[in-house]
Amino acid sequence: MTIARARQLLQTQAGFGGGYNRQGARLILAEVAREHGQPAVDALIRELGLERLFGFVPGAQP
Repeated sequence: MTIARARQLLQTQAGFGGGYNRQGARLILAEVAREHGQPAVDALIRELGLERLFGFVPGAQP
């Protein structure tokens, strides 16, 4: 999965909010971590404000 596609999917998940969408976002971030590494995950968390929305912490495994 490309970073751009992950960003698009995460924006959709963030738009809906809620527990099920948190799980979906976590799975997307796990895929990004496998393909691009933790720095890419941390950048997406910060860029999209996922720490505030879902409680994801940069540096922690998704």
